[in-house]
Amino acid sequence: MKDVLYLAWRYLRFNRGKATVLIASISLILFLPAALQVVVRAGARTLTARADRTPLMVGAPGSAVDLVLAALYFREPTVESMAYREVATVAETGLATAIPLHLRFNVRGHRIVGTTLEYLEFRGLELAAGRAFAVLGECVLGSAVARSLEAEVGGHVLSSPAGAFDIAGSFPLKMKVIGVLAPAGTVDDEAVFVDLKTSWVIAGLAHGHTDVTAPEASSGVLAVEGNNVVANASVLSYTEITPENIDSFHFHGASEGFPVDAIIAVPRDRKSGILLRGRYEEPGRGVQMLVPRDVVDGLVETMFSVRDAVFAVSLGLGAATIATAVLVFALSIRLRRREIDTMRKIGAPHGRVRAVLTTEVLIVVAASLAIAAALTVTVSRFGGLLIGLL
Repeated sequence: MKDVLYLAWRYLRFNRGKATVLIASISLILFLPAALQVVVRAGARTLTARADRTPLMVGAPGSAVDLVLAALYFREPTVESMAYREVATVAETGLATAIPLHLRFNVRGHRIVGTTLEYLEFRGLELAAGRAFAVLGECVLGSAVARSLEAEVGGHVLSSPAGAFDIAGSFPLKMKVIGVLAPAGTVDDEAVFVDLKTSWVIAGLAHGHTDVTAPEASSGVLAVEGNNVVANASVLSYTEITPENIDSFHFHGASEGFPVDAIIAVPRDRKSGILLRGRYEEPGRGVQMLVPRDVVDGLVETMFSVRDAVFAVSLGLGAATIATAVLVFALSIRLRRREIDTMRKIGAPHGRVRAVLTTEVLIVVAASLAIAAALTVTVSRFGGLLIGLL
C-alpha cells in the first residue's frame, strides 16, 4: 500500500499545477454552499436575537425594514423623523417606557445615538470606566469606538459634519468622553451615546454665544440700543460645551416639535403591550408602531429565499466542476498511456495500476474536503462578526 501512496503522491507533486487547480476548484464548490448556509443562519440568529429583546418600536410612516434596521443596528435613517411629542404620548399611556433615539450624526463613521439613560439600562450596558452622560456635551463610547478612536475618559471626540454644504444647520461638536462601556458583543460597542439634547445641539437646534456684554467682546458689537445688543459675524456659535459657556446654550422653539428617529417602547407586561398596540391601530395617528421581531422575520425569510436560489446555482456549478474534474482525470489517463504500459511491462498488476490512479483521485478529493471543512469552520466561528460588519 505504501508503494501505491508513494507513486500517487509523487505524480501529484510533479504535476502540482494541475493538482492545485483541481483541489482549489473542488474546495470552492464544496465550501460555498456550506459557507452560505452558515452565514445565513448566523445572520438570522443575530437579527432575531436583537429584535427579540426589543418589544415594540414607534416611527414615522415609511419602510418598516429601514426603520427597524436603523433603530436596532444604528444605520443612517432613511425614513423621516417624527416629533418628540410622540415620546410623551407613549409615556402618558402608562403602559410602557418610551426610549427615544436620534441617529442622524456620527463620529468618524461611528453612529451618535442621542437617547436617555433608560437605553443603557434597557440593553444591560455596563460601564468599564467613568460614568454615564449627565449634561450637554458629554458622551459615552462603546468599547469598539474607544479602541478605534484611541479615546479614553477625560478625552474628547468631534462629531463629523452633516455635509459639505451644511453651512447654516448642524455643526461639529467637540464632546467630552466621560464614560466607556464594557464590551457587549453587539452593535452597541460601535456607537457613541449622548443625551438626546446633545444630539439636538449637533443638529443646530440649540447654540450658545459669547457674552457680547463682556468687555472682551466689544470688538464684535455693532450697536447697542437699550437692552438690545447687535453683534457682527465674528461672534460665532460654540463647538464645545464647557462649564463656562453651558448657561449660554439655548434651544430655538418648543422641544415637543424637535426630531427623533425612533422610539423603543418597553411595555410593563404582555397585556400592556397588546393594549398599546391596539391604540396605534387607530387611523390618523401619523406614526406607526411595529413589532421588530415580525419585521425581522420577514427579512429572514427573504434571506433564506436568496440562499435557496444561490444554493441551486451552486449545485449546477458543482455538477459542472465535477464533470470537468472527471474529464481532466480521463484525459490524464489517456496521456499517460505509455507510462501505464511501462508499469505493466515491469510487472505491475492491473489492480495495482488502477489503485495508483484511484489513490491520486482520492488524495485530491481528501485535500479538497479538508480545505473546505477548514474554511467552513472559520466562517462558522466568525460568521456573527462578519454579519455585524456588514
